[in-house]
Amino acid sequence: MIPIKMSREEKTKIISRIKNFFDEERSEVIGDLGAEQLLDFLTGELAPYIYNRAIFDARQHINERFAQIDEDLYTLERPIKTR
Repeated sequence: MIPIKMSREEKTKIISRIKNFFDEERSEVIGDLGAEQLLDFLTGELAPYIYNRAIFDARQHINERFAQIDEDLYTLERPIKTR
């Protein structure tokens, strides 16, 4: 699995959200290092599942779209008169 690359700005925002979650939901204080380690762990563990699900959803959407395009093409066909 290709690791998820985040900009430093994205990572900083997520770390801030993790810290807020721990503070508001668990009444616990977690530092920057702890939040970053948690982010790295969760990203490593969950990313393959989330990525595969996204691919599955995209494949399903594309298949539905191709089915619709196929139907649209059939409606464009003109009848051929035979004698």
